[in-house]
Amino acid sequence: MIATLRGRIVGHGKQSVILDVNGVGFQVVLSASDMDRFGEVGREVTLFTHLQVREDGLTLYGFSSEEARALFELLLTVSGIGPKVAMALLSAFSPDDLQKALVQEDIGALSRVPGIGPKTARNLVFHLRDKIQTAPVGPSLAALAEADAEVISALTSLGYSVLEAQRAVQSLPREELPLEERIRLALAYFGR
Repeated sequence: MIATLRGRIVGHGKQSVILDVNGVGFQVVLSASDMDRFGEVGREVTLFTHLQVREDGLTLYGFSSEEARALFELLLTVSGIGPKVAMALLSAFSPDDLQKALVQEDIGALSRVPGIGPKTARNLVFHLRDKIQTAPVGPSLAALAEADAEVISALTSLGYSVLEAQRAVQSLPREELPLEERIRLALAYFGR
């Protein structure tokens, strides 16, 4: 599976960007909010990705944070929710707001998203509210996800593979630490 990609945006479509990663162009589908954030050609970005394998092809979905990717993957576990509807939800809501809407059972807000009617919104709430409540969400998680991306970027620039860098990041404490400290701890992981 392709977990992250770091590269330069060299083009874009209606809902996707072409990301040049060391000479290989990946087409990555983004939510509307991430398209606004990352749509600029020439910009260097790190995207957390989900690879959808289907009989008729492969589709790579990209997210600005691990939290958004995890929420996308959680949405896909609900019967009747495919990648297009999950991306529509993440385009209409920030990950925090979507989780709040699910926990607070806000059927009205959820059903305003294109492709989501009241029945589907109730189905989403029924299947996900308990799963979301057990995973607290807050700005600190978003900050940690951004810090993790920076640590992975630093480690890969030092010659470690993305997989090695991800394993080192997973070993880090979940508290907020300065970036330099997170990199030092990640490097210490390889010294074991």
